[in-house]
Amino acid sequence: MRRSLVILGGSGDLTGRLLLPSLARLEASGDLADVGLLGVSREDLDDDGYRDWARRRLAAHAGDLDEEARERLVGRLRYRPGDVTSSADLRAALDRTDGVPIVYLALPNTVFRPTVDALAAVGLPEGAQVVVEKPFGRDLADARELNAALHRLLPEESVFRVDHFLAKPTVLNVLGLRFANRLFEPVWNAAHVERVDIVFDETLGLEGRAGYYDRAGALRDMLQNHLLQLLALVAMEPPLTVTGGGLASRKADLLRAVRPPVDVRAGSVRGRYTAGEVDGRRLPDYAGEEGVDPARGTETYAEFTVTVENWRWAGVPFRLRTGKAMGTGRKEVVVRFRPVPHLPFTDEEPAPDVLRLQLSPDGIALELNLNGSGDPFDLEREVLTATPPGGDLPAYGLVLRELLGGDTSLAISDVEAEESWRIVEPVLAAWAADEVPLLEYAAGSAGPEARP
Repeated sequence: MRRSLVILGGSGDLTGRLLLPSLARLEASGDLADVGLLGVSREDLDDDGYRDWARRRLAAHAGDLDEEARERLVGRLRYRPGDVTSSADLRAALDRTDGVPIVYLALPNTVFRPTVDALAAVGLPEGAQVVVEKPFGRDLADARELNAALHRLLPEESVFRVDHFLAKPTVLNVLGLRFANRLFEPVWNAAHVERVDIVFDETLGLEGRAGYYDRAGALRDMLQNHLLQLLALVAMEPPLTVTGGGLASRKADLLRAVRPPVDVRAGSVRGRYTAGEVDGRRLPDYAGEEGVDPARGTETYAEFTVTVENWRWAGVPFRLRTGKAMGTGRKEVVVRFRPVPHLPFTDEEPAPDVLRLQLSPDGIALELNLNGSGDPFDLEREVLTATPPGGDLPAYGLVLRELLGGDTSLAISDVEAEESWRIVEPVLAAWAADEVPLLEYAAGSAGPEARP
């Protein structure tokens, strides 16, 4: 069956920076056979003008790829100017497709709802799909309304909510590590795990994204989606299968069991960077960045601790944290095991075993206590490391390949989207009411109050 990928927002940043380079790699590997490609945006371009634009973006963001593969992709692109919230314009665009459409909303989330409503007015044929980027809504009520609109358009199994984090090699390796090794799963519970930290610190500042970021903030941009999805994979029960909704079902069950901080003031931290230096680059005060409204009080650092109220994890704190303009780009899931109950040969207190799932660069590290090289009963700390094999595609390439192949294993379900908002809403409300102070931290530092 021939399919057509219709990218709404076809001349936008997401398309040029991530989607087109990933599609070019799929073209190079032969995974785009029998797939039509159509871009739709407000820009007044024809097919040739759009191909010129795409050619420049591919040179900038996929320059390492064989030029012949890039040109093959460019030659297949078609374009239709139009307003994505207009049913008449969308009907005219869909009339240019020659296969069952996969409609990709590569758009600002503020226009998701009117675009979905316009698509519903046009109607999509049987077998069509719609793809929605994050952030999925702005709060729980908004997410529910968007889900209802999507369900009026297509059945849930035809909706693909994107979270490209799920396609990162180390994130996917959480599944293999837990469920393919008897060594870990028996101790993957509250009896043996003391705490779990999920950290995604960035050295980058705004990088020209103030228009979006200042209205979102760190909590909505990273914690509500990416990091809660990581938490779901790390803590969920074993799925019967990763296909046919099995993975999404287990993640949804886990998120239903997550409880936000009882005391938001004690259980959360928000901060905003001031001027400083990161990796030799001088960053200005966030409040002085172009496009920022200081009165919004947007946070660039967000942290909160949740619990999972189920048999496996009761009492174990899960801390989620992200920050921009940090001194290091620490990105990892840290599982800290409880100390051993008794050591027969020494009175010293050994450090607990620690498993680190590193997200960038991808890697796995296991910190253990072993007998020393001198006195055989002295303990020394050793770190065993492994580097997972890199995938043949970037995260967006894998998402697109799964999508075009009809597999929704890497998609977010409607329940997951809503439960994620339920978890963060008490924190958002407390922060909006200034019940939690907006701390400051210098760009290039370790964050507010130099938190570990």
